[in-house]
Amino acid sequence: MALSERDKMAAGEWYNCVDPELDAMRAVAADAVFEHRSLPPAERGDIAPMLRALLGSAGEGARIEAPFHCAYGFNIHLGAGVFLNAGCTILDTAPVRIGKATMLGPNVQIYCPEHHKDAAERRAGLEIGRPVEIGENVWIGGGAILLGGITIGDDAIVGAGSVVTKDVAVNTTVVGNPARPIAR
Repeated sequence: MALSERDKMAAGEWYNCVDPELDAMRAVAADAVFEHRSLPPAERGDIAPMLRALLGSAGEGARIEAPFHCAYGFNIHLGAGVFLNAGCTILDTAPVRIGKATMLGPNVQIYCPEHHKDAAERRAGLEIGRPVEIGENVWIGGGAILLGGITIGDDAIVGAGSVVTKDVAVNTTVVGNPARPIAR
């Protein structure tokens, strides 16, 4: 039996992102982020009900400021006390795990999908999802971009506007494009 495109995506294989089942799942996520963005803060709480139900997991005290955008939601796992500031975007075609007490500044972007490098395959909609793992007590500065397939260790700092293309070691500060370690 052939795998569905969703199954291929979940298995970390190349899949066609132009697929009715995936389209429907993205529509559910779009409704949840719309509710999150549209509710008054007093009604929304830390995470709007539809979005909280969609997320893979959200620890106690996790908070997402509006606006927020995600591709699917179910691949996002937030530890206790995680804070995502306004404008964060997570394209979660693969698991995104954010450890407890981690803070993401405004407009941080996490991109799990990687489109095919062959132009014909790219036109056909082929992509692969690469996971992102962010440790505990990490600070990601505003406007930073995290590409799929990376791990950021506990207590690390990513400077504002940095583009992270490789793993970041525990208790390390990185800045720039591409992000490189600097002395603290």
